[in-house]
Amino acid sequence: MPKKIVTPEEKLQRAQRRHEKLKRKLELLESSPDDKCVDIDVLCELKGRSPASIWRDVKAGRLPQPIKTGPRSSRWRLGDVRTLKSEEV
Repeated sequence: MPKKIVTPEEKLQRAQRRHEKLKRKLELLESSPDDKCVDIDVLCELKGRSPASIWRDVKAGRLPQPIKTGPRSSRWRLGDVRTLKSEEV
């Protein structure tokens, strides 16, 4: 089966959809309970860091260990993220 060629327009549309989805997630965080789990995209946006920087911080102990939800999926408790945000201020 040949690979599908993705046009620049399709790439842009995907990026825009991903950005809108992330924006909706961030809007919902204020009213979410502390036991809600957030993915690395949300954590990157909140911390202003790249995924590689997030993982370096986890390894160095500056961020809490994530909860593994699958073989290639990790989430962080929103309560832990909020605690980190309040300590930064």
